[in-house]
Amino acid sequence: MANLFEQNRTYVLGDTELDLIGDREKLAQWRHKSMGPPYYKLGRKIVYLGADLNAWAEAHKTDPSKAGKS
Repeated sequence: MANLFEQNRTYVLGDTELDLIGDREKLAQWRHKSMGPPYYKLGRKIVYLGADLNAWAEAHKTDPSKAGKS
């Protein structure tokens, strides 16, 4: 698996790297709907771990060559 995010880094809202998966509003919608990548809420701060972001991205990977095949 290729890592889109640094494994050992923490990301907070406003980090431009998070724009790869969604803007600030989209991430907020996902959190409200209990969707999206895992996160920590520390006081008023939202923190994402790079390892969690990579695992979430990998779980949502689509391989067009395998679409519709069983």
